Amino acid sequence: MIELSETWLKPQIDGIPSPRTTLITKPFWDGCDDGELRYQHCEWCGAAIFNPAHLCRLCQSRDLRWARSRGLGTVYSYTICHRPMSPQFTTPYAPIIVDLDEGYQMLSNLIECDAGAVRVGMRVKVCFVAVGDRTMPYFIPA
Repeated sequence: MIELSETWLKPQIDGIPSPRTTLITKPFWDGCDDGELRYQHCEWCGAAIFNPAHLCRLCQSRDLRWARSRGLGTVYSYTICHRPMSPQFTTPYAPIIVDLDEGYQMLSNLIECDAGAVRVGMRVKVCFVAVGDRTMPYFIPA
């Protein structure tokens, strides 16, 4: 069994601000509820699109389809937060930008890892955690 230190990165608890669902983001959040990480794929130029959009950022096509990500990637950038944004946040936490293998980036948090072990280039995989009334995509070391 792993002993949790004071710098062990854990999921946030209930009470943090919850992302708002819109018509364009609903398929993404529905995927999280189903344990799937989803992104949009442009049928015209082949680009992977995230954050959800009405049209492709590269070619402006409206022909976007939802695809299922394998949820594997590498840490592109990160920071370790020791001072919470608001009292509801548990510190430390590690916001990360992940380069997903399908060719898009996503902002999330890294968990189940000591804060001192986080590195750019670290392989990570998605996991889903219930936080309040939302299922949130977090990442753990792969």
